Amino acid sequence: MTHLRSSTFALRAPADRSSFGEAGSSGVGRGLRIALTTALAIMIGGSSSVFACPVCFAAEETSMINGTRVGILVLLAITLVVQGAFVGFFLYLRNRAKRMADIELDVEWSELQRASR
Repeated sequence: MTHLRSSTFALRAPADRSSFGEAGSSGVGRGLRIALTTALAIMIGGSSSVFACPVCFAAEETSMINGTRVGILVLLAITLVVQGAFVGFFLYLRNRAKRMADIELDVEWSELQRASR
């Protein structure tokens, strides 16, 4: 037979906040200091040569670079064509729904006109 012991936990905090060392303001100051240090490191070490790929950095105009550019343009063109097709399809659906609603409204209106005679 197992016995379950109940245990109580008590959270105790000092009565005055001075023993915390102004935790709220130092946390904000520390975060700001980290953000500024990170920004400074990016500005110093983040020159354009760091962001360039090894194939393109300081390379002459070769067929490999031209092929890469054409490949990027082809991929962008395919992406734009597919997105344009989606937009066109949804515009078609919207216009078709408007036409169907207009037709239904005309049918309902003509039925009401006939019923009132």
